[in-house]
Amino acid sequence: MSTTISTNPYSGKEIKTYKNHTKNEVEEIIKKADRRFYQWRETSYTERKKLMLAAAAELKENKEEYAEMMTLEMGKPISQAIAEIEKCAWVCEYYAENAQSQLQNEIKKTDADKSYVSYEPLGVVLAVMPWNYPYWQVFRFAAPALMAGNIGILKHASNVFGCALNIEKVFKRAGFPENCFTTLLIDSDAVEGVIENEKVKAVTLTGSGPAGASVASIAGKNIKKTVLELGGNNGLVVFKDCDMDKTIETCVMARYQNTGQSCIAGKRLIIDESLAEEFTEKLVQKVRELKSGNPMDEETFIGTLAREDLAEDLEKQVNDSIEAGAKLVLGGKRQYAYFEPTILTEVTEKMAVFNQETFGPVLSVTTFKTVEEAIDLSNNSKFGLGVSLFTKNIEEAEKLAFQFDEGAVFINELVKSDPRLPFGGVKMSGYGRELSEHGIREFVNRKTVYINK
Repeated sequence: MSTTISTNPYSGKEIKTYKNHTKNEVEEIIKKADRRFYQWRETSYTERKKLMLAAAAELKENKEEYAEMMTLEMGKPISQAIAEIEKCAWVCEYYAENAQSQLQNEIKKTDADKSYVSYEPLGVVLAVMPWNYPYWQVFRFAAPALMAGNIGILKHASNVFGCALNIEKVFKRAGFPENCFTTLLIDSDAVEGVIENEKVKAVTLTGSGPAGASVASIAGKNIKKTVLELGGNNGLVVFKDCDMDKTIETCVMARYQNTGQSCIAGKRLIIDESLAEEFTEKLVQKVRELKSGNPMDEETFIGTLAREDLAEDLEKQVNDSIEAGAKLVLGGKRQYAYFEPTILTEVTEKMAVFNQETFGPVLSVTTFKTVEEAIDLSNNSKFGLGVSLFTKNIEEAEKLAFQFDEGAVFINELVKSDPRLPFGGVKMSGYGRELSEHGIREFVNRKTVYINK
């Protein structure tokens, strides 16, 4: 039987060894999940709401317990880990209160006596999830999926199996029936067999482009619905009429929270050249003040990266860009899995830190002269997850929004996910949407019902 070892990236110490599920065990889990579906889909929204609110209460009541596992397994600073658990409770509450209205029959006027569209659950849905927001990425899928009447099975990243089992525990403690939500402890090479199982009806993945392409290919061959939320290389586009101090504060949060390990982080600062020098000086000072250290310390803002190899990859991107002409104005050093908060200026479009996704606390700075150039720089990316625009001219910024090839445009704010708004990207950032009424309708059968008397 194969095993998976969970290691603390800050201390390097082993947390726990997990026994992976065998192929037969996986098949049995899927069989039980499928059997549960035919009972679960018959439950009322009132019953599902009661259970989902209980899940939210469980998250809030034991948030320190769940957050600590996150911090131990992937190094998220504990204060940010607790905030993530609280956000998971929010998405549970949101769908508990709104799912019924979002999925009510939609009456259509036709030549029939009565015609409408009903939204019905698909069945067992597989979620393939990453380690960087190990609870939030899962709950933003699980809450709408379960409220819609689907069943969830989770293949989590191998370095956060403790978090994965905790998520299963949340639903059990909340009183959900057995097999409504189950974690699969398997390696990535076992995912193909899960997708191909006829009882699995759809797949959602949050992760890298190669992982998304692989999952989409397998699902496509088996004619199964997929939603992909992939990488991002978001621009922070700063115009000369911005509120400088507020913009700097927002840009620091956009880039450095979660130690920069976020698909929606603002990774490329694209700034009007007339204020670049003053802005960068103030920005450097703000970033210097960020406290690095033990992720279990409540005062720590910059923790460690989730694995040492990730820090090594980031180090190479930074060094390659410096060799290509970028100027290092802050940070740049790595120690094991820790990477200093870093700022590079004089960055051009050909450099690694501009044209590749940097998954860590590194911000690149590129200047522009005209609005058209700013838009072109922002759009010069294979990704299209989101962009932030900073200006006092709100009317003009809103007019420009459609010119950005992104899934989201945020004006004077960092790009963030919110249960009330659809979340997802275009281009290599994936397809489909999570959250809001758009997200809950991804994994349902939109059934046309036509009645003549």
